[in-house]
Amino acid sequence: MATYKKRGLKPKDNREQAQEQSTTAEVFNTLDETASRSEQWIEKNSKPLFYGLIAVAVVILGYLGYNKYIVEPTEKEAANELAFPRKYFNQATSGAVEVDSLLNLGLEGADGKYGFIDIASTYSGTKAGNLANYYAGVSYLKLKKYDKAIEHLNNFSSDDELLGPTSIGAIGDAFADINQTKDALKYYEQAANKKDNDFTSPLFLYKAGMMAMELKEYSKALTYFQEIKSNYPTSIQGRDIEKYISSAEFAAKN
Repeated sequence: MATYKKRGLKPKDNREQAQEQSTTAEVFNTLDETASRSEQWIEKNSKPLFYGLIAVAVVILGYLGYNKYIVEPTEKEAANELAFPRKYFNQATSGAVEVDSLLNLGLEGADGKYGFIDIASTYSGTKAGNLANYYAGVSYLKLKKYDKAIEHLNNFSSDDELLGPTSIGAIGDAFADINQTKDALKYYEQAANKKDNDFTSPLFLYKAGMMAMELKEYSKALTYFQEIKSNYPTSIQGRDIEKYISSAEFAAKN
């Protein structure tokens, strides 16, 4: 029967032990040198580092102070200013007589109070200043001053569920009123896609469809009308949408 000899570990000779000890010593020396260099660098640059931290702190505190002592009071002041012209706007849009006069008072202001135009420019970085552009744009639209309406509505931005699409759709209305049908269609499409809800979505899909019909883009119009039928059948536009679908289908075949 064959027998096997167990192999023992070969004892390290003095040279190997010395080499390992030397390598270990080199590692520790390297770590010591690195630590020493780091300490020297920190010591050398302690003042710049300190001043850098101070600069960062100043920026942060300055930002917080700016918001607390400048932005917040300005926002409040702008909101208070906006209340005055909104009174005239609300009267003009609630069926009051002398609508044009009321709209102009809202735009220009009265009795030393700002109107929408001044609020939009004076408080341009505030929420109220932004909203003033919307009111100014709609006021000019009702006054049939379409260039100014488009200008102010383009300066307004909102992610609100209703206000966002409505402001974009109002630009479409302005272009439609001056017979710039392609531009009107573009803005109606944007308004329809801005937010998905049962009010603005079918409204601007319908307007987009009607503009597409005027441009003889019947397939596109049909797509918009069918989308109303499929997704918003209970909306105001959805109630009579079948006749518009039929019109678009008939026009597309001829």
